[in-house]
Amino acid sequence: MRRILKSKKYVYLWAKYSLEEKQDPEKRKLFKAKLEEYLRITKESPEKLQVWFWDECGFSLRVTRRKDWVKKGTRKKVSGIRRKGRINVMGGIRYSDKKRLVDFLPKGTGENFYKVLKNFYEEVIYDWAGEDRSVSEFEKDGPKVVIILDNASIHKKEEFTEKIKLEMPNLVLEFLPEYSPDYNLVELVWHSAKEFISNRLFKSIEDLEALINKLLNEGELAINWHRKVKNKGSAIDAI
Repeated sequence: MRRILKSKKYVYLWAKYSLEEKQDPEKRKLFKAKLEEYLRITKESPEKLQVWFWDECGFSLRVTRRKDWVKKGTRKKVSGIRRKGRINVMGGIRYSDKKRLVDFLPKGTGENFYKVLKNFYEEVIYDWAGEDRSVSEFEKDGPKVVIILDNASIHKKEEFTEKIKLEMPNLVLEFLPEYSPDYNLVELVWHSAKEFISNRLFKSIEDLEALINKLLNEGELAINWHRKVKNKGSAIDAI
């Protein structure tokens, strides 16, 4: 077994197979330098720049199994009932204060990506405006909002990227190098959320959605931010 796992380059945290052989070291080096500069600016001047790490994730209801006591050494088939149901979320985490915002959606499409991003953009505007500023001043006086996201086709449909540029002028989409999810801090959020719900059994998809909303939108998920974002064979601390 040890030989087989080694040959497949098994890694625990994020995926079964390594992506290192598919990565472009030069592109990763350039992107890392750009990311570090973004993070430096947002640390020093969060009022001028926000950095959000963005992605999609799915959460499923668990499998219910019936177990029976049997004589030691005997084998007996364990039957089970699969509880159907899945929740898809899309959203991100702000680097400066670790604020999370996610939306629930039926399916990952370019149109849904645009809709969720538009809702997110409005939320950022109202959060910035507060009680002292006008939302109409955001484009002129508000911060640039950099979104770090992967190269999924739904993120790059020209029809919607053009609408994003036109309707969300303070928004900047920055795409990760290919096969480099280890640079995306939101992966740690998904992993921590799945760890939290992994040993729980939900009666309905509504119960699961309610818990995910509390964890991700209401800030109840505790995350170890010093944990390495170890992903697909790489161990790079994105923060």
